[in-house]
Amino acid sequence: MKKLIVFLLFMTSIANAQIEKVEPPFWYAGMQHSAVQILFYGKDINQYQVSASNNIAISDIKKTENPNYLFVTIDTKQVAATDFVFTFKQKGKKTLQQPYSLKNRKAQSAERKGFDSSDVMYLLMPDRFANGNKNNDSTSDTKEKYNRDLPGGRHGGDIEGIIKNLDYIAAIGATTVWSTPLCEDNDAKFSYHTYGQSDVYKIDPRYGTNQDYARLAAELHKRKMKLVMDYVTNHWGIEHWMIKDLPTKDWINQFEKYTQTNHKRTVIHDINASEIDKKVAIDGWFVPSMPDLNLKNPLTLNYLIQNAIWWIEFADLDGFRVDTYNYSDPAGIATWTKAITNEYPNFNIVGEVWMQSQAQMAFWQKDSKVAAIQNYNSNLPSVMDFTLYEATTKAFNEEDAGWDKGMMRFYDNFANDFLYPNPNNILVFAENHDTNRINETYKNDLGKYKMAMSILATVRGIPQIYYGSEIGMAGNKDKGDAAIRQDFPGGWEGDTNNAFTNSGRTAEQKQYFDFTSKLFNWRKSKSAIHTGNMTHYIPENNVYVYFRYNADDTVMVIMNNSNDKKTVATDRFKENIKNFTSGREVISEQIFDITKEVTLEPKSVLILELN
Repeated sequence: MKKLIVFLLFMTSIANAQIEKVEPPFWYAGMQHSAVQILFYGKDINQYQVSASNNIAISDIKKTENPNYLFVTIDTKQVAATDFVFTFKQKGKKTLQQPYSLKNRKAQSAERKGFDSSDVMYLLMPDRFANGNKNNDSTSDTKEKYNRDLPGGRHGGDIEGIIKNLDYIAAIGATTVWSTPLCEDNDAKFSYHTYGQSDVYKIDPRYGTNQDYARLAAELHKRKMKLVMDYVTNHWGIEHWMIKDLPTKDWINQFEKYTQTNHKRTVIHDINASEIDKKVAIDGWFVPSMPDLNLKNPLTLNYLIQNAIWWIEFADLDGFRVDTYNYSDPAGIATWTKAITNEYPNFNIVGEVWMQSQAQMAFWQKDSKVAAIQNYNSNLPSVMDFTLYEATTKAFNEEDAGWDKGMMRFYDNFANDFLYPNPNNILVFAENHDTNRINETYKNDLGKYKMAMSILATVRGIPQIYYGSEIGMAGNKDKGDAAIRQDFPGGWEGDTNNAFTNSGRTAEQKQYFDFTSKLFNWRKSKSAIHTGNMTHYIPENNVYVYFRYNADDTVMVIMNNSNDKKTVATDRFKENIKNFTSGREVISEQIFDITKEVTLEPKSVLILELN
């Protein structure tokens, strides 16, 4: 009887032997990253001998302290697209077989061109934008269920909702969509945020499928628009399947007791910083539910590199926005970025580097002379302009400009552009999903909104607008994150206000939309704005004047931040006005004589195409 029980247990172990995860699930032929390290996960998988069919060469096998993982590297350098099989054998155990594929890449995949300063980026939160498929509002394999009555709950927005409203986004003048993360987040609460991902090879089923995400990219490309993925290198969610059974103890950063980051990323370039402060800043967890990934571990780093490249190929992406970019190990994140830009030389990546000075942000842009002092190069093409964001959220409420207030904030900001290796490749914005809404800051003052958007549309860099602001949506972050991430009106069946359509907009929404649309559609064809030079003049009486120009075109921007009507003499600007005598204002289409003076209404802006 005892022998029978042992035999049955043995047979059960054979029957249960299986490969549960294979990542990446397939790869592509003809990649520069040709040494592909494939993760196999299954009960005691590292006790098996592995081979591959079709003469696929296995160049390395790595085992870890966890017997459920095996990292198998294959050489694909000279291998054409093919299907083959991995075979796992162990004496006396069931033989396991795992099909695998090298697929053909899309034509000119390596030469894909990312977003740039000719683009306008539209940031949206998919759960709050539009519900295109009610059937996936809740799913059996995810914990949090649909509850639109709960401000911080799942509201049902999805990829189908984005696709159905791409023409609306295009009508604003946006050319690029940046969606907050779409990969699975299986947290029990606040999972709509999706920054605590539980599977980075799988789109959250409440948003759709991997194929839906690829279809979103294809639909954008049909409209000559682009798709940017929000990528998280710093952390995963506590519910990630790998966190529940770590490949190695140091796959994530761990301390003797829970340690949260001190958020002081200045320690990275601070020559006086202590080592313990650096360690806590880089290795500490963002929050208890987001384990900190250890990019110093070569296995972790390579996993993230391959995952990022896989998504670019699979979904045909045009760029990344990288969350909490400078929270990660500096050497590791630079290696991750370089691996992607080596594979795709024209691809663009913008990092969230939330710092308080231009020098601190410039440190993180590729080929920074500031960082070179410390022999560091992040390889990051673009950073987010948080100092311009700060100026934009304060300046228009400041009537008394003085030495450093009001429009002087913008002048001082751009005076430091010399610090950036590439000022044109910086993301400029007035708000995002983590900040107060601009229309909350300025209490739905349309004049102030117009000035803020005019700044974004006409200065150097890549403008980013946040969903709903173009129809006047407001929201106070002090009331919680849900307040700044409200549902877009008209995105749900039964909404009484449908702002996706002209006829469905209120009079106020129409004012916001019509201005925004005209402004950013005008910007599309203005190379002087995209890549031209900038000359600005010290603000006087809270009036700021600057020019964007190239050999073919000159645009003059005059911004009156005063509560009084202002008449501005133009002789001071002769070096830019030259022989021009008039300017066509791009919104009103009114012609202004610029030979002597220009008069502006209070809290207003003129954008003049000179002729």
